[in-house]
Amino acid sequence: MTKLFTLLFNPVYCDAPEPWQIGFQDGATPTLEGITELHNSIFFYLVVISIGVAWMLGSVMINFHRRKSPIVYKYMNHGTLIELVWTITPAFILIAIAFPSFKLLYLMDEVISPSMTIKAVGHQWYWSYEYSDFVNEEGESIEFDSYMIPESDLEDGQLRLLDVDNRVVVPVDTHIRFVVTGADVIHDFAIPALGLKIDCCPGRLNQTSVLIQREGVFYGQCSELCGVYHGFMPIAVEAVSLEKYLSWLDSQS
Repeated sequence: MTKLFTLLFNPVYCDAPEPWQIGFQDGATPTLEGITELHNSIFFYLVVISIGVAWMLGSVMINFHRRKSPIVYKYMNHGTLIELVWTITPAFILIAIAFPSFKLLYLMDEVISPSMTIKAVGHQWYWSYEYSDFVNEEGESIEFDSYMIPESDLEDGQLRLLDVDNRVVVPVDTHIRFVVTGADVIHDFAIPALGLKIDCCPGRLNQTSVLIQREGVFYGQCSELCGVYHGFMPIAVEAVSLEKYLSWLDSQS
């Protein structure tokens, strides 16, 4: 009975890009939920403004066509009231958009007492990761490289140009700090479903944080033009339960 319930009611998430996709991937973090909510709010204003401008243009073209009103344009003067309206109204709209935008921006920049830190380094053309909070039996931090799986080696269920040989494994419901940099040129660490996008600059450390709220595999790609194989250095983050994460850590020792 439990299996049947799971099959019928277990949600299916979109954590990877789909053909002709124009919307957001399903969010797995508070960050992307905030981005989606802000997008929907701004889109509301966009629809209202678009309808208003289209109505005004259509009204002008219909009512003030030269064949219908051949001389009206000669006696039209500037209207102080209408100019005040179309100047002050956009200002209020921009203020209504600005406050939630700044709030979300500051929240995204905040790194709140991370429980663990992962260092991501962009190379031409692969990623390397370091779990600096954990050490193996030799007393060294856990490090590995992550390359894209060639199309000829893909197995059933793996995604072309997105799956990698070594995924970044992280626990859910944990504050995770990503420290990123570039080894050669500027790369960009971007995972849409997690709301992550941060530049990896050589000689500089940038940081961001994430709190993943559900298990799953989340895919991303380098989002900065970094060379001829820019499109072949994907990112795969696998969020698992704490028990599975501890088991994975044991296997890395």
